[in-house]
Amino acid sequence: METEFIEFYHWVKKNLGLDLFSYKEKQLQRRILTIMKNTTATNLTDYCQLMKTNPEVKYEFLDYITINVTEFFRNPELFRTFESELVSKIAPQFSSLKIWSAACSIGCEPYSVAMLADRNQLSLTSNKIIATDIDQTILTQAKKGVFKDSHLKNVSDTDLKNYFKNEKDDFYISDKIKRKVHFKKHDLLLDRFEKDCHVIICRNVTIYFKSEARDKIYQQFSESLVPGGLFFTGATETIMNPERFGLKKMGTFMYQKIG
Repeated sequence: METEFIEFYHWVKKNLGLDLFSYKEKQLQRRILTIMKNTTATNLTDYCQLMKTNPEVKYEFLDYITINVTEFFRNPELFRTFESELVSKIAPQFSSLKIWSAACSIGCEPYSVAMLADRNQLSLTSNKIIATDIDQTILTQAKKGVFKDSHLKNVSDTDLKNYFKNEKDDFYISDKIKRKVHFKKHDLLLDRFEKDCHVIICRNVTIYFKSEARDKIYQQFSESLVPGGLFFTGATETIMNPERFGLKKMGTFMYQKIG
């Protein structure tokens, strides 16, 4: 079975552009077998063939494996600290901010940052926050800016009134906020990283990678930051010895580029 999984990883990397070799094996294999059970495939070879001929099966696999769980202002206490650090310590250093939201899923995170940038009147480089994800289907959804009530549980009444329009069961993000976010496809394992960033947010993603891949990503994020820049990680992610990546601990799950 192990050989079958390795062949499957090679096929996925070649045909879907997703590097599964850097994911934690047991957890990944459980997820693959779980999503495969929703299809007619009885083994990984058949599953590959099914993904070749059925785009819906392919996109369901990508959506499931890349784990698109998100909400606005996820872990609100951490987001409040992030906003405070951003406004009081980071923004005053620079004339404008280049902000990158990596692994942004359906857009809750970059739109959250866009809202706090708007209410604090922060100047954004090119008037945009860069938001990236590996999943093109998810990016298409993010660009629409349409959300359900379950995504909005941490949104204040003021922000809800100022930045959303409610129609039946859907909440539409305002055009003012949509214009502040530029979405594009990006693979943290395979693609080049942004440069000269003042802020990078990548939360609850690296926990799914092996330590070698995780360390490489942290190093690249550090190289993407300007000296004094801020890296905001997830509530399940702590960087041990951040100095080896040219970072220092700034607060809970926040690190600053040493310069």
